[in-house]
Amino acid sequence: MDNSTIDYFSIGQRLRAYRIAASLKAEDVAKNLKISRAAVYRLEKGEIIKIETLDRLASLLDTSVTSLLGVDTEYYSSGDGFFERMRQLEEQSTQIYSHFDPFSFLLTSNNYLQHLATMLAEANMPQNEKKIATTLAILKERKGNFHSSFPQFMNLIGLQNVERFLHLGLVGSLNISPSKKMERCLLARKEVEHLIELLEEKGDSLEIAITQESIPSLTFQIFYQQQRPLGLAISPFRLGELPNVCSGIASVTASNDAIKRYQNLFDNLWKNSAKNKQAINLLKKTLERY
Repeated sequence: MDNSTIDYFSIGQRLRAYRIAASLKAEDVAKNLKISRAAVYRLEKGEIIKIETLDRLASLLDTSVTSLLGVDTEYYSSGDGFFERMRQLEEQSTQIYSHFDPFSFLLTSNNYLQHLATMLAEANMPQNEKKIATTLAILKERKGNFHSSFPQFMNLIGLQNVERFLHLGLVGSLNISPSKKMERCLLARKEVEHLIELLEEKGDSLEIAITQESIPSLTFQIFYQQQRPLGLAISPFRLGELPNVCSGIASVTASNDAIKRYQNLFDNLWKNSAKNKQAINLLKKTLERY
């Protein structure tokens, strides 16, 4: 590969995401490579002098050189590294197409992160407490970045997913008391109300479509910068009711074929869905039923 064609900045971003996924600190990488911690941070900024260094990094981070280069698909087996990679791509994006269940975390209220922390604690995964804490910190940064830049955002929503969200409430386990379940259902309702308010306020840059058709259980997000495709993120992780940020294999790819196929899937579902004002009215009617 010609060095002039290598995107060193993107390599640095992938290095950081993989390091987080591997639960390694910068000093851990520095010790293994026998370099300074400052040198690790320079690598993550894209200041890579020797491509041979990538061989050692790939081995340490349990990935491949082709994945670090962006030639191959990136795989993440925990939410912390994956959501860090999403944060990086969102920061560069001017248009985002999203399908997350029940709707994008980026559109939730300021209180939602605390609710998510409570749900994850209820899910009882003590062996993953450190990764969960890292994930929550990254999600907070993602949301802050999103609301400061607010790119053009299109969110495809499955009505059945919203109904399930309202029915179960913000729970991490089904083994809770009836009174607590009622409280959590009210919190879920407030989140949908917040979504409606956000749509009415940001209608120029935020669009949603609600489909009553069968919708993929695997969620995804497509990133563009001035119409140029940046990447596609595919996720098994859940940030809604009964959340999961630790179990599954997420992927990120810049493959034009993959992006095109998912964009076509998104567009076909979008075309036959309730949109904008019609979608808002459908959300309001759904709230009336619950």
